[in-house]
Amino acid sequence: MGSLGWAVALSVLSAASYAGAAVAQERLAGSGHRGRSRWAVALLLTGAGATLHLVALNFGTVAVVQALGTLTLLFALPIEVVRYRTRISPASWRDAGLTVAGLALILSLSVKPDGPALLSDTAVRGLALITAGTVLACAVGARRAAPPWRAVLLAAASGTVFGIASVLSKAVLAAFTTGGPGAVSVSAAVLVVGFAVSGYLLGQLSYRGAGLAAPLATVSVTNPLVAAVAGMVLFGEGIRSGAAGAVLAAVAALVTGWGVIGLARRSAESSSAGVPAGSKR
Repeated sequence: MGSLGWAVALSVLSAASYAGAAVAQERLAGSGHRGRSRWAVALLLTGAGATLHLVALNFGTVAVVQALGTLTLLFALPIEVVRYRTRISPASWRDAGLTVAGLALILSLSVKPDGPALLSDTAVRGLALITAGTVLACAVGARRAAPPWRAVLLAAASGTVFGIASVLSKAVLAAFTTGGPGAVSVSAAVLVVGFAVSGYLLGQLSYRGAGLAAPLATVSVTNPLVAAVAGMVLFGEGIRSGAAGAVLAAVAALVTGWGVIGLARRSAESSSAGVPAGSKR
């Protein structure tokens, strides 16, 4: 199996782990964040997802690995369905198909750059400041927002932090594989851990009083979008076929986003009616 195959396989397993963690986090928030076993399950699944994600970054581009992260919502819905012993609606299957089709097109267009994905200390500091400013703006807005928008803003902050953490993780891995431990930027490594923890906590807060759908959909869209843009700007990650490829990639991103948002919208409507995500009684 080639590099792309490993990146896809590991990313899919990572998305499944994150989906389980998201469901566990929602249940944890619903119980008032009480219960050691609930915390343990959520942390264990999140750790597994993060580890698989990190290894996947060593095989594929940030854009590919992060795009496959949108499968988290796709996996979370069946988990919820199994919990409530219901079935997935035809509309949700359609949105799932759109999500997968968009991802397949993104995978076919992705091109891995020739050089290693390295970052200078100046770039790391600039990236950290921009990320911190974005998260602060989201946090300030969340304090004054109504509950649904509060959840979306906190989830957007979580997705941004996770996306940048993936970019920095790829840079740390590239430095380690090309120059050994001594070539790894300490500040970048520290930021990876700090951003990962911050993203987890922001995500946990976003589920409070908002259910699973809106926060998870927001993270699922924000995370790969931020990471893909950063990967193109910082690492020179590109797409095939020039301008035509760029147009196709944009269409693929819209199709994927449409599918994810459709799943989330149906999930929110079902939740408000007392029915689990994407399901029918």
